[in-house]
Amino acid sequence: MSDALSEFALIDRYFRRPPRAPGVVLGPGDDAALIAPTPGMELAISVDMLVEGRHFLAGTEPEALGHKALAVNLSDLAAMGALPRYALLAGALPDADPAWLEAFARGLFALADAHGVDLIGGDTTRGPRNLCVTVIGEVPAGQAIRRRGARPGDDVWVSGTLGDAALALAALAGRTALDPGAFAACRLRLDRPQPRVALGLALRGIATAMLDVSDGLTGDLGHVLAASEAGARIDLARIPACPALAARRDGPERALALECLLAGGDDYELCFTAPANAAGRIAAIAAQLALPLTRIGVIAEPKEGLIVCDEEGVPMAALPRAYDHFAQGDG
Repeated sequence: MSDALSEFALIDRYFRRPPRAPGVVLGPGDDAALIAPTPGMELAISVDMLVEGRHFLAGTEPEALGHKALAVNLSDLAAMGALPRYALLAGALPDADPAWLEAFARGLFALADAHGVDLIGGDTTRGPRNLCVTVIGEVPAGQAIRRRGARPGDDVWVSGTLGDAALALAALAGRTALDPGAFAACRLRLDRPQPRVALGLALRGIATAMLDVSDGLTGDLGHVLAASEAGARIDLARIPACPALAARRDGPERALALECLLAGGDDYELCFTAPANAAGRIAAIAAQLALPLTRIGVIAEPKEGLIVCDEEGVPMAALPRAYDHFAQGDG
């Protein structure tokens, strides 16, 4: 840190606020935070890292980055049906730029306030920009929605639309051209994903398995299938897409469209399974939250694996590979 703004001054100026939640016994400023869990609840804890050049582009607007750093973690809690309560922030920064820090903190706290989250501690150091958030939520004992509960005959659902963020990245890389309106909409999904916390809470007792789509539908759904020892049949035509992506399903950019829909990351929508007789309750949740929820397939026997059928109902011979940080090297 520079002489003008020490590490502790940086924390005091931009990230220390009086705790508001009754469970915060001691917030930032000591060697550790102290929290008192609500009786009868289990803690759901998740940590996620955003590295410049890997998870976000250099020059990303700091306010949007503050939002996203917390949003991707809240999405993990949403996928468990947990209510977010607390967050810790660790960050490596190339310098202590007041304008950048003020904007970043503004984006972070706007989303924290929207979900009633207290920032209870963290750490800073000088280095290549790297942001790591830990979130802590609560869920009634025994009610967390896990990945392992899907059963043959369950429906497979997704929230919102898939592939928007991947399409924005493709446009930024020059792989496709979007009109200004479509690009702005897709870039918003990339930079400011909306964690589906309310949906996760509403699906307690309904969803049999759930996770958020962060690395691509086929890869993430594959985690549910592995944990549940099940297979699935997905209808490509049912996967919801924004108009700009839907228009690319046929024609010369079909391969790109399939890559975005099936393997594109950064959507942070929820993919969940539920018994077929829950369709009416799920439709009511969609209406209550004003959030599209789309049935895209069904859980099958384990021997079937993951099958995606094209628009003609024919199983696709090969599927785009979902993102893997290490399998795909530095590309």
